[in-house]
Amino acid sequence: MIRQAIAVSSFALFALGGTAQARDQIHIVGSSTVFPFSTTVAEQFGKSTDFKTPVVESTGSGGGMKLFCAGVGLEHPDITNASRRIKKAEFEKCTANGIDITEVKIGFDGIVLANSKSGPQLNLTKQQIFLALAKDVPDQNGNLVPNPYMDWSDIDPSLPNAKIEVLGPPPTSGTRDAFVELAMEGGAKTFDSIKSLDKKAFQAAAHSIREDGAYVEAGENDNLIVQKLEKNPSAVGIFGFSFLDQNIDKVQGAQVGGIDPTFENIADGKYGISRSLFFYVKKQHVGVVPGIEAYLNEFTSDKAWGDEGYLVDKGLIPLPAADRKMMRDSATGMSPLSM
Repeated sequence: MIRQAIAVSSFALFALGGTAQARDQIHIVGSSTVFPFSTTVAEQFGKSTDFKTPVVESTGSGGGMKLFCAGVGLEHPDITNASRRIKKAEFEKCTANGIDITEVKIGFDGIVLANSKSGPQLNLTKQQIFLALAKDVPDQNGNLVPNPYMDWSDIDPSLPNAKIEVLGPPPTSGTRDAFVELAMEGGAKTFDSIKSLDKKAFQAAAHSIREDGAYVEAGENDNLIVQKLEKNPSAVGIFGFSFLDQNIDKVQGAQVGGIDPTFENIADGKYGISRSLFFYVKKQHVGVVPGIEAYLNEFTSDKAWGDEGYLVDKGLIPLPAADRKMMRDSATGMSPLSM
């Protein structure tokens, strides 16, 4: 309660401060995957209203949550983007710092494994993805051993006779969180010896990425991964569908379980590595930092996130119409998040 009182007191000073302290520009942080969508809305918002174009930073979902939940006041961001839902610990930190949150789900995205178009298209199963990237894998007796696979063909002779080199996001990335949960866990569950472990041991086995150089943390800049893939046809990159969609002339997405990572396959749930995308709004900043409500109206308008909206052209897979209405009502009404 003392910390909440301090947070509220700090905000009161911020809200009532003089013009020298005023901030007239929305500050947005968070997911690199949501970044292009948020940036597009911000630019459209800046052109079509009298408000300044919001500042949008790509910090990763985890990094954005850390900044967002640190407190209330001018020094803290107003909105954070996330390529996975807020975690319980993050929500509790926000609450402890006196922050009221509104959650807005904006649509869907697929996580793709892609390589240069000059190389062969991969067709991978979740089990093969796990065997390529897990720190420890089962041996013939089901015992976990350090990952021995160095080439894709070591896992399955039908895969390329090429070194396993995967460029992917760091631990602060929501893409990494979702990839581990959807792809790595999915692959781990195909092994009875791992599936039978207790919850803690299973998570340790399923979530641990190898550290011997086969997986390279490439930062939060997905465009940089695409550039590296162009230069190295044998390498594979992990990023959101929107970046594949925007760079389809340079890279190709691997099939997962025989399913191509396409807009249609992600939208109808056929593609097995897909996730929801979000942003979170700090209620205490609404009405103090100019333009937040208008920004929410722009983002949740049909012209932006609708079936024919301009965000679809950027690779966003939209929510069904009924869900969009519910999310728009939640956003414009600043409905409080409870977990």
